[in-house]
Amino acid sequence: MAAKEIDQVFLPWKGAAPLAARMRPRTLDEYVGQEHILGPGRLLRRAIEADRIGSIILWGPPGSGKTTLARVIAGVTRSHFVTLNAVLAGVKDIREVVEEARQRLQAPPDLLGGPRRTTLFVDEVHRFNKAQQDALLPHVENGTVIFIGATTENPYFEVIKPLVSRSRIFQLETLTIDHLQEIARRALQDAERGYGKRAVRVEPDALEHLADVAQGDARNLLNALELAVETTPPGPDGSILVDQAVAEESIQRRALLYDKDGDVHYDTISAFIKSLRGSDPDAALYWLAKMVRAGEDPRFIARRLVILASEDVGMADPQALGVATAAAHAVEYVGLPECQWNLAQAVLYLATAPKSNSAMGYFEALKQLEESGEDEVPDPLKDPSRDRVGLGHGQGYKYPHAFREHWVAQQYLPEGLQGSRFYHPGELGFEAAVKERLERLRRLQEEGLSIEKRLESLSSGRARRLKAQIEEHGEERIRRREKIIEAAVLSTNEAVLDVGERPGFLAWGALERAPLGKVVALAAHAAEAERLRSAAAAEQIDKILAAQAGDLLSLPFAAGAFTAVLGASALCSRSDREAIFAEIFRVLAPGGRLLLFEPLYSEGRRLSEELDLRPLGEALARRLREAEAAVYSDPEDPRLALKAEALEAFARKAGFTEISYEKTAETVKQKVTPELLGRWFSEDRGQGRDSYEEKLLRFLSRAEVAAYRRLFQEQLLGKTLLRPLASVILKAKRP
Repeated sequence: MAAKEIDQVFLPWKGAAPLAARMRPRTLDEYVGQEHILGPGRLLRRAIEADRIGSIILWGPPGSGKTTLARVIAGVTRSHFVTLNAVLAGVKDIREVVEEARQRLQAPPDLLGGPRRTTLFVDEVHRFNKAQQDALLPHVENGTVIFIGATTENPYFEVIKPLVSRSRIFQLETLTIDHLQEIARRALQDAERGYGKRAVRVEPDALEHLADVAQGDARNLLNALELAVETTPPGPDGSILVDQAVAEESIQRRALLYDKDGDVHYDTISAFIKSLRGSDPDAALYWLAKMVRAGEDPRFIARRLVILASEDVGMADPQALGVATAAAHAVEYVGLPECQWNLAQAVLYLATAPKSNSAMGYFEALKQLEESGEDEVPDPLKDPSRDRVGLGHGQGYKYPHAFREHWVAQQYLPEGLQGSRFYHPGELGFEAAVKERLERLRRLQEEGLSIEKRLESLSSGRARRLKAQIEEHGEERIRRREKIIEAAVLSTNEAVLDVGERPGFLAWGALERAPLGKVVALAAHAAEAERLRSAAAAEQIDKILAAQAGDLLSLPFAAGAFTAVLGASALCSRSDREAIFAEIFRVLAPGGRLLLFEPLYSEGRRLSEELDLRPLGEALARRLREAEAAVYSDPEDPRLALKAEALEAFARKAGFTEISYEKTAETVKQKVTPELLGRWFSEDRGQGRDSYEEKLLRFLSRAEVAAYRRLFQEQLLGKTLLRPLASVILKAKRP
């Protein structure tokens, strides 16, 4: 395409065009700057010279040469070149260009070899809305048109992704002062488009100033140069002299606000950022004013504010990022001079906000990743949509919203990094509360993950242990134990003491509720304690469950050693209950809880009520009932003397608070076997207490008791009785 044809595409009003428009380069040799993409051997230069340009997007600041580069491409391409401005064009214009391009492709080549391809240049493509970009997309994709877009905005955000993916993006950089001076010299020397036919002389300092203050914008430079030349009267010799004063006036900025080498620019922005970081609003406003007055791009200032909002204020005031981002948006939306209000407000907010640089934790994580390489994602965190069945991906994941506080302990880091800490919250502003909550969650996380590992050991032998305990204690007692443990409401890290009559009976139930704590069971004899220790070691839970041989009143437990004391039938056979309550109070830590389950034998049904006493005769039956009543009200028998009210009184005297008790009644099955009858009717019961028969003999003759026993054998031997069991659960707290 000849220069005249190029001008018809880009400058249909060439005669009245401003200097900046007239001086647009038409060839690669005339083009100044962008060596990183147009230097010898660079991809874009090779493509232009070979006329193999595909769809591209040119992205760069104003005045960096985007439209000029399109003009150069138009000069060498053998395709039909069409230009649209996104501000003025609409979907209708796009459709017309596309239809003409389609016809051009379908038409037979003429004898002169006219172009069949169509290159469409869209200036300010970011101003196309989504509908306009969508209208263009299919025709770029099928090759109907070759697309060249120019934009000052980030195309990855402002241009639809399908159009970006079908185009190669070239980023143009701000022109340097040397580039701008070269452009100005060419304008002064060009006789056809510039001032080469006129006697114009620009002093070196003036040219330097124009290039400096233009800030990389060739259009700004040429407009200032044109204003200086056209408004300066010729001297006596007919020449026009542009000196420092004219240059300053033409570009409306005083010289040396920012020096040409950029030292003042970088020093000022450094002072500005350090004033903000140091919470000095007065200094921050001063440096802001200097930058704005010097002509600093307000968008550059806004970008630095957005960065500082996260880098230096961060989680101490999370609103800071919103304020800075809103100011950046206001700069784009309002522009100078009004956006100075928005910048000043954001500066004051950031300068006076509490500070935290805890976002640096991201770079710690990045360093860890670079040093250790990539670790595998834990299976519960993997995407379950593809390999859940075959590989178990996603299995075991716990949905936090299904738990209290919308949180649950589970592993999120790779196995080798578990426990790593990248985020170190500060102690100012909003982050102080974040730190307190995060420290609590991290403790719970560590506890929770430790719980899981201990529970693996616990769960592996749970079925085996339960079977053994049912065989030892019976299903009814195990069910009763579960109710007692539930009533205790144990947490995961409790230190629990089991003082019950049956060694380890409650301890085995408590250990699964307190896998991070310690459970100690008392046993009256050393052999029983050793049996418990051996069982715990066999199950690999001996770090949780321990056994001590001896009595609570004789063992040297430290004061405050336990957070919970549990007991089942711990007091029913004891006469030293007051001393036991006092010792339990001593070994409990402040805030520790006591829970006791005790049977109330005095409130149970009498054995004689299970029989038909008529075969004994009315007189013996009456005497038997009287004797049995005397037995059940014997004040010397601790089992029968135990009352719920007495337990409450002992607890209160020991110093416990929040004391409460609940009486329960349940029906238990009891099969009458020869062994059971032998325990009831025996004169050598052992265990330090009289048997049922021995107590009856205090009121009846041996012959009468023997007749009573025979009646038991005749009516109940081999049968299963449903006997009511009255009991009490007492709860108390150590203040």
